[in-house]
Amino acid sequence: MEQAHVDTVYDRLAEATESARSAADQGRSLYHSDRESYVREEDGTALFERDAFAYQAARRLAVLDAEHEGLVFGRLDLDDDADREVRYIGRIGVRDDDYEPLVIDWRARAAEPFYRATPNNPMDVVRRRVLRCRSDKVIGIEDDLLNAEANHDDLPIIGEGALMAALSRARGPRMRDIVATIQAEQDDAIRADYRGVTVISGGPGTGKTVVALHRAAYLLYSNRRRFENGGILVVGPGPVFMNYIERVLPSLGEDSVTLRAIGSVVSDVLPGVHAHRADSAQASFVKGSLRMVDVLKRLVNLPLVSPGDEGLLLRLTVKGEPLTLREPELNRIRASVLAHNKVNHGRESAQKAVVAALMAQVPDEIDLEPEAIEDLITDTAQFKMFMNAWWPPLSAPDVLARLADPDVVARVADGVLDDSEQRALSESLRGHDDWSVGDTALLDELAAILGTPPAEEEEDPTLFLTSGADVAELVTTADRLQAPSEPADLTDDLHDTYAHMLIDEAQDITPMQWRMLRRRGSQASWTIVGDLAQSSWPDLDEVGRAVRDLIGNAPHREFRLSVNYRSPAEVFNLAADVVRAAYPNADLPEAVRSTGVEPDLLVAAPEELDDEVERIVTELAGDVAGTIGVIVPPSLLDAVRDAATGRLAEALGEDAQRVTFISPLEAKGLEYDAVVVIAPDAVVEESPGGVRVLYVALTRPTQRLVTIDVGASPGAWRGSPTSRSTD
Repeated sequence: MEQAHVDTVYDRLAEATESARSAADQGRSLYHSDRESYVREEDGTALFERDAFAYQAARRLAVLDAEHEGLVFGRLDLDDDADREVRYIGRIGVRDDDYEPLVIDWRARAAEPFYRATPNNPMDVVRRRVLRCRSDKVIGIEDDLLNAEANHDDLPIIGEGALMAALSRARGPRMRDIVATIQAEQDDAIRADYRGVTVISGGPGTGKTVVALHRAAYLLYSNRRRFENGGILVVGPGPVFMNYIERVLPSLGEDSVTLRAIGSVVSDVLPGVHAHRADSAQASFVKGSLRMVDVLKRLVNLPLVSPGDEGLLLRLTVKGEPLTLREPELNRIRASVLAHNKVNHGRESAQKAVVAALMAQVPDEIDLEPEAIEDLITDTAQFKMFMNAWWPPLSAPDVLARLADPDVVARVADGVLDDSEQRALSESLRGHDDWSVGDTALLDELAAILGTPPAEEEEDPTLFLTSGADVAELVTTADRLQAPSEPADLTDDLHDTYAHMLIDEAQDITPMQWRMLRRRGSQASWTIVGDLAQSSWPDLDEVGRAVRDLIGNAPHREFRLSVNYRSPAEVFNLAADVVRAAYPNADLPEAVRSTGVEPDLLVAAPEELDDEVERIVTELAGDVAGTIGVIVPPSLLDAVRDAATGRLAEALGEDAQRVTFISPLEAKGLEYDAVVVIAPDAVVEESPGGVRVLYVALTRPTQRLVTIDVGASPGAWRGSPTSRSTD
């Protein structure tokens, strides 16, 4: 019966797809016929009308083509005392020729009982059924009987429960949506009011990230004009994480959301800046601190040339008369100009003010028109050289790069950073040909202080069209909506600011990064997702203050997710003991699954580590069907990965592709069927978040956890109340 309904849905879908494709083809053909007449000015209105017509058809076609995988996933059997009603739930809504619903969009109000109904409050639902489909074929059914008394027709109940069945499935390289298994407390957060700030908290495995992504899809469904036109920006911790989540929203019928790793947020003002590299723990802390605002302001005002013994000085002669401006007057001029201009926009005003101050010193005996005196001043080499050094056009990258010089850091950070912090800052900017993630917030701060550099004058390009018959002179919206031949850049964006900001792993956002994000959402509503117990930022109070400052007086609501669906209880109990010892107030969820397999806590001598990694990973590949994550502290990552790659390829063949070597910070938000954590003590030592980052690493597996201490004895991290060891 379920297969018959799914067949009906797909038949209707095929008809709708063909209709949309015909409409798109019709719109496109209007472009290509009599093309020359459309580019004439008098035909601009016709061109616009045809573009709008083709846009709607092509946009719908893109949605329909994307949703053939598991379109229908749920069924509700309802009893309203008058008649038995059946509703099918899916990723997008589909109606028949009479406009009756064949599938209800999961975000619609009529679909809410699928997620909210419980045996205590069945909401007229007798049976809730989850359909597991592969393309258009039903391959599994899981039922929940919610109201046995209303089951007059003796509806059959099949399966072990949809949620537990889904949790037991092997993990792949991409996050899956949970649209078929959303739980009631998750649904509350998804459907919350968009206004103000929504905070979603919860420990590892509670589904914070995927709930937030479903919330983005829901906001677009319920307030499409506001959020599609204004834009939604989703920010995550790194490119590995963004690659992991990139298919969730398209699978829910939405592809108009911008995804950016925190290291790529600045690319809207500095194209090409996509930072992946992490700084040392101390450098990360310094760069994330709000003290850097004062350091950067001083840096912008620091002349490119060192002042002489007399301090900053401009001296020149006009008609034999010496004219001089000293540092106090120059500082006054600079402060006055910057009160009304950004640095790169104030050069002209600054030059006028300097000229005016110099002209005021010209004796009356020099009988020249003011314009002539001004020309004499501005034509001197001394004036030109001074202005270029004192007020040059500045770019954020060039200014930040000056901090690689310890002498420059000493001058601009005196009294703000101590000696060790100054060294860490300077050393972090030397010896690299790329920016770190921590640098991007500093670059954005500088871009905001400096303003846009003056554009270089360019010769107007000459417009010409080639004569090739296969070249389309006009690119239409319909053309752009066709599937691209190359993967899309996830950071492409049309917005300077956004209508909604969704910040994941918010506990790791530094104070400087919050400033960067607020510039892109000054009038936005916000969804903030995080868990302080997993924070890599040393000062948890500062993280909390940053979020409270963002909320301010805006309306806000908080949702706590309380159930850990990912981690087996055996694994989570160990992780909870570890983090509780260092952070007694950690928000620890309840782990609802058990595998009966305790974590393996092993010890390997340094010279035996490579052999042990190969042995353990090979065994795990035989025990689990999905992915295996090997989490390694940064100091060991390259060596362990290089040593293991060839060995595992030989031992596992194609199964070696299931194994990923990754740093603890890169592992945030990810999950694997099995996890190997190497050198846990080094994980703690090399992260600014210490034990909290180890807590993240220990809670990544869905089935098996193995730790390997490197040395002669178990590491200090095992000093938890509950001791478990198999070595």
